[in-house]
Amino acid sequence: MTEKTVALILGGGVGSRLYPLTKDRSKPAVPIAGKYRLIDIPISNCLNSDIRKMFVMTMFNSASLNKHIKNTYHFDVFSSGFVDIMAAEQTRESSDWFQGTADAVRQTIPRLKKVDYEYVLVLSGDQLYNMDFVEIMKYHVEQKADVTIATIPVVEKDATSFGIMKVNKEGMINDFIEKPDADEVGNWKSELDDKYTSEGKHYLASMGIYVFSKQVMDDLFEENVDANDFGKEIIPYSVASDKYKVASYAYGGYWADIGTIASFMEANLSLTGFLPEFHLYDNLKKIYTRARMLAPTKIFGTRITHGLISEGGICHADEIARSVIGVRSRIGQGTVIRDSILMGNDYYQTIDDINELPDNKLLGIGNNCFIQHAIIDKNARIGHNVSIVGGEDIEDMETDTYCIVQGIVIVKKAAFIESGSQIGVK
Repeated sequence: MTEKTVALILGGGVGSRLYPLTKDRSKPAVPIAGKYRLIDIPISNCLNSDIRKMFVMTMFNSASLNKHIKNTYHFDVFSSGFVDIMAAEQTRESSDWFQGTADAVRQTIPRLKKVDYEYVLVLSGDQLYNMDFVEIMKYHVEQKADVTIATIPVVEKDATSFGIMKVNKEGMINDFIEKPDADEVGNWKSELDDKYTSEGKHYLASMGIYVFSKQVMDDLFEENVDANDFGKEIIPYSVASDKYKVASYAYGGYWADIGTIASFMEANLSLTGFLPEFHLYDNLKKIYTRARMLAPTKIFGTRITHGLISEGGICHADEIARSVIGVRSRIGQGTVIRDSILMGNDYYQTIDDINELPDNKLLGIGNNCFIQHAIIDKNARIGHNVSIVGGEDIEDMETDTYCIVQGIVIVKKAAFIESGSQIGVK
């Protein structure tokens, strides 16, 4: 079955809610867990499910994403597998860029003619989860469904942010609404297992993961020639139509939609826990990424509690607590890092650079700094005696070198923070 499946991974739009992390990169290219990128999650789930035909649809700020995929996912000459970039393009048939999720898939379909497939698996490029796609594909076939939507139980306050559906006892979706208002969300409860209702989860939300039978997808696009979005147009149409059987595949595992700076922060920091719901330590369900061939990280007298430390770093810090430290990170003496993400560096400085540059302008974090509730993007230079402290009471703002979003201080990519600077909570 999986050999007859092609996966279409959506590269996302502008990603304004993840700004400034998306200032120079697309959402799926945003680094996560120190050494990975978000796009590695859906691709790894496909590989672990033996789905080897993948297209990644890109449009905004796609250069780093394209480079990462090109340098990471190679199949040998005896395999029919591939991970191909499907960039938005103007053609004789269409002069428009991708107008939405459904339009991106519609414009991609003519490029699939050389691929042998019976099912289309549509995925998002900016979610954190570990799913065996074999199970949802089997469910789709067993239910004799035309469309299958992966769903997850959520509480009421989260229901207004997702597409919510009502599901009957046979697992078929009777009704669907995209992001219901707070005053009407109470009408969209579903009958769920006690293990979910005991946690206050009475609603089934769409995960943005769809399975279409090949002919059904073609028919839906022919019947909705102006539809641009799955959640707002294609899915409601297919649910309301008597022609199609739309099934709900209930998923009970960990799933996080990386849609905001706060959700991105929490998803990363949760990985530092002893037994996080989503983890990276599985013999079979591996998360793949670019093999950088870096040396191990060197640590000099640092007290580390709940730290996720990537390779290639040099760390003299006093303390690292509940923080994610990216590749090639350099951290100076006396520095304390708490509840933060350091994305690391793309390269090492040469000995000549180190000798010629003032030591407060070297890549990484200087001496005697205090960093808490912050994100330090790649290739940033933090001087000595710098204090960067986020907090719930700080108002959103932006300067040339940093932003404050949802109480989190984000130092921009390649920014330089002068020695002695104080940012955030005083």
